[in-house]
Amino acid sequence: MNVANVVNETTDEAGLRVKTPKALVAGRPGPAVRDAALWAALAGAGVFAYREQSDPSPVLGLVLPLLILAAAVPGSRRHPAPAVFLANAACALGLAHPSATASPYLLALAALTYLLGIRSARTGPALLLFGVCTAVDLALCAVLGVGPVYWFYAMSMIPMALVLPWLAGRYRQARQALVRGGWQRAHDLEQRQRFVAEQARLRERTRIAADMHDSLGHELSLIALRAGALELSPTLTGQDRTDLAVLRAAVSDAVGHLRDTIGVLRDGSEGEPTASSVEPVEELVDRVRESGVTVHFRREGAVPVLPPLVDRTAYRVVQESLTNAIKHAPGSTVRIRIAHQGARTHVRVTNSAPPTTGQAATGRPATAQADPARPATALPAPGPAPEPASGHRGLTGLRERVLLIGGTLHAAPREGGFEVLAALPDRVSPERAGTTGEPHPREEAGSESVRRLAAARRSTRRRFVVAFAAPAGVGLLMLASAAYLALQLATCVLRPADFAALRPGQDRAELAHLLPDRQFRYVPEAVTKARPAPPGTVCEYYRSNSNLLDEVDVYRLCYAGSRLTAKDVLPS
Repeated sequence: MNVANVVNETTDEAGLRVKTPKALVAGRPGPAVRDAALWAALAGAGVFAYREQSDPSPVLGLVLPLLILAAAVPGSRRHPAPAVFLANAACALGLAHPSATASPYLLALAALTYLLGIRSARTGPALLLFGVCTAVDLALCAVLGVGPVYWFYAMSMIPMALVLPWLAGRYRQARQALVRGGWQRAHDLEQRQRFVAEQARLRERTRIAADMHDSLGHELSLIALRAGALELSPTLTGQDRTDLAVLRAAVSDAVGHLRDTIGVLRDGSEGEPTASSVEPVEELVDRVRESGVTVHFRREGAVPVLPPLVDRTAYRVVQESLTNAIKHAPGSTVRIRIAHQGARTHVRVTNSAPPTTGQAATGRPATAQADPARPATALPAPGPAPEPASGHRGLTGLRERVLLIGGTLHAAPREGGFEVLAALPDRVSPERAGTTGEPHPREEAGSESVRRLAAARRSTRRRFVVAFAAPAGVGLLMLASAAYLALQLATCVLRPADFAALRPGQDRAELAHLLPDRQFRYVPEAVTKARPAPPGTVCEYYRSNSNLLDEVDVYRLCYAGSRLTAKDVLPS
């Protein structure tokens, strides 16, 4: 089944494009339908509040806010911050209304702020937007000279509608990101598991290549050496010598093919697998001596218990050096010295310059094998020794092996021969722990999963602090606004005894010591319409007591010029 037939690309709440099965997309309304439904719900709240107002202004109270919401709701998908600013403008229109604030559109502001928290991951611009909106509202209050209730609305209700829904949206966004990140992490783990399996196959291929090169190549070289020595035996017939020459040539070709194959297997390998047990170096030297090679071996110092990886590397250094001496300098004398000093093992293998051609095959004069009872017979020269493959893969692989465990290798010509010097640590350092298949703490600390976990913890701590700090800040702001409102209401109280002492006809200056410092500016419009002021007068309003929780009667004093003409009690 083609995946493209069952998967469709859609846009989620955060504005991100995600792949969703078509079966689910078919039953889900599109973005335009969802935006229209949201606008209808917000507009319904505004229409309901508009119908409850007395003497409403259709343009200021209904038409203009609905047009603003019609632009803000769909625009919030691509530009959520300007949409919030437009919704705040719809709320601010209520500040210009003579008798009612824009509380119905607080719902629209809260909804668009919630969408801002979901669709925008940046905190700084959002906080700057909230500050600008609050500053605009307070500036409008100051320009219009509104009453304390409006100030309380602008200083507490609007900031609360800005901050708290945004925090809820941020939480929803973080939860969605966590879910998406979890599935992405699971996908990455599956990919990494396949990669690890492939790397395991490559390491196994490298191990096979190393063993074939070090073991089989060495044995083939010894076979070629023995065939060359047997070819010089005076007891063989001409046909036997021909067959041995063909055999030695075949072995030489096999060594060449083996090196080519090993080169292909080793290409792209990343490291050496875990070492396995090998025979002691002394047994290797004995087998080479049995092949007719002159080898002098010496071990110095107390032999420590070496890790398998170090022991195998030392064995491979000696084996590769012997193999190269047999192939490149047949008949030469090989000297091997292994010294254990301090915490390191030093391996030194040197071979002398190769002897003459007649001695090259066995390392000793050809006449030493002649039978005195038989007439001297011209012996054919032995065939060429196996030639090394181009690229010197043996020394290259050996150097890689030594470097992997933290050692050093030096190989260079010396006095007509060749010398290999290797210094190996008796213990593999933690920095080389990866070569033994054990994870290193530094690698674990620097892994992608650890970095993601640390970033998630930091983000969680920040969100935890904000979750408590933001409501606390909003609460303090509301408390300050309530305190300011209480101060405004408490300082516009005219005591009933003082109100009773007022007499129409008195001058305004005579009443100054009885009147409070501030007037009560928020008088319900329905009350003023039921008791209109006398024509040609200017009225002042005062609260009858300082009770902030209950509705109280309002005292009205009307002046004609500076003379008190009427005083009334307006029920709340």
